[in-house]
Amino acid sequence: MPTDRPIIVVGCPRSGTTMLQLMLHAHARIAIPPETRFVLAAYRERREFGDLAVAANRRALARRIVDRRETRFCDLGLDPEETVEAIVAADGTLGSVLGTVFRLYAARFGKPRWGDKRPAYLHNVDLLLRLFPDAQFINIVRDGRDCVASLKEMSWHRKDIYATVAAWARAVDDARRAARRLGDSQWYELRYEDLVADPQGRLAELCAYLGEEYQPAMAEPSAVARVAVPSFKTWHARTHTPVTTQRVQSWQTRLTAEEIALCEAALGSRLVANGYELSGAVRPAAAELLRYGWSAAPQRFIPARRGLSRAADRVLRRPDVAHRPVVSQRTPSEADAGQA
Repeated sequence: MPTDRPIIVVGCPRSGTTMLQLMLHAHARIAIPPETRFVLAAYRERREFGDLAVAANRRALARRIVDRRETRFCDLGLDPEETVEAIVAADGTLGSVLGTVFRLYAARFGKPRWGDKRPAYLHNVDLLLRLFPDAQFINIVRDGRDCVASLKEMSWHRKDIYATVAAWARAVDDARRAARRLGDSQWYELRYEDLVADPQGRLAELCAYLGEEYQPAMAEPSAVARVAVPSFKTWHARTHTPVTTQRVQSWQTRLTAEEIALCEAALGSRLVANGYELSGAVRPAAAELLRYGWSAAPQRFIPARRGLSRAADRVLRRPDVAHRPVVSQRTPSEADAGQA
């Protein structure tokens, strides 16, 4: 039976999350928008808007979403005023307000099922579960050495090599914890390398997890890149070309010998656990490992802080923020969906 459960795509930056977003968006029933910046911000700022059961408060939040360029609402191709009115008419929970925006985006393409993609969600799974308790998560994993090599080349990436290596370690560790907590019904993991080598096979397996029929169009994500990837994101230029294995193991030429040694010393056990072979690089100097250790140290305290936050939620019985699925409500966008 078809489902309308939200789909959340996560992964370390430069792991293939955008390619996977497009593959899903190419499905006739699924719409995954370009990255937005309003979900995490709205959750963290939720107390500013008061009780969302009050229509005026929903309107204030709606205006925050549609009017601020930082939210990237402008990339969704939705009418701002229509979106505001749809949010005002939505159920009075934060999850329902946010889900309304994604539902309108899906309706723009005449699709019943929606989702979202952002690498940062991997570090905020607890938060996403409060908003969308029945969400299905998809985590894409890529060789950490390739992620580091790619991140180094991004104009928007400001971290040094030590923090960049630590970012992949954190992504793997957070994914491991989420997988243990959620189980097979809400967490699915696939490797970038397997996906580009056999798109049809891996996507068919992914569709089985989602409860959807596989569609061949999913293996040609470049066909929808024009409408689902903003043109200013030049670092996603490869999404406009066919799926290829060309970038697999490109770290061998894109990283220096010293960088490869640091990656393998710091990430070795995680790389092996995810099916990646080590090159046998010489162990880096102790000073290099010490600098990496300082960069990685802060993440060791994150799981404990999250555990305290979950305990506080249970004790304080914080207000319900969960998304409430829409059964029969229709908007002008949905009525006109076939004309998108």
